[in-house]
Amino acid sequence: MSLFLYISNLQCEECTLFPLIVLCLFDTKVSVARRRYRSYVKKGIPDGKRTDLTGGGLIRSIGGWSEAKSMRRAGVYQKGDERILGDGDFVNTVLKAAQDKLDKKYSLQAMGFDLDKVVRRVSHLLGLEAKDLWIKGKYPHIVQARSLLCYWAVRELGMRMSELSRKLKLSEPAVSLSVKRGEKIAKEHQYLLIDDTNL
Repeated sequence: MSLFLYISNLQCEECTLFPLIVLCLFDTKVSVARRRYRSYVKKGIPDGKRTDLTGGGLIRSIGGWSEAKSMRRAGVYQKGDERILGDGDFVNTVLKAAQDKLDKKYSLQAMGFDLDKVVRRVSHLLGLEAKDLWIKGKYPHIVQARSLLCYWAVRELGMRMSELSRKLKLSEPAVSLSVKRGEKIAKEHQYLLIDDTNL
């Protein structure tokens, strides 16, 4: 039996996902996954308790209490635990990228960008009428326009794919593919959501 079928046949009170997630790392068939997991555990038993994997937490990872105290006196603070997220520089880089994305989203909203304005921008760029983007079908020029719309709506405006799929009457996977296709189209043709004409 595959793990997918096994999971879907479980009753709610039986369903504990963590063990199943772990088993999925070993095989897709439950019996094979269990056998391989047991073998993996048996191979690790001779190693005994590993000090690099136990105890201490953040204090140990920065070099002990004396190092933690000297960092505090110097005003140096960790943004994250490097054992989980990476060192502070990495965490700061990720946080800055997330903040930049939010800033861009809010500045677009402040300029009045919403889905309708993105529709107008796409139709203007591709020489279509705005209503054409809502037409059902797989006409190449409509697919291209809808893909660009999905890309800008999701990546630039921060719209949820589920919301966009309801508005476009497409499945979420179709919207996801359209976002990827739209990104490629925008880069190939150097299309920008904002230019001098729509500021």
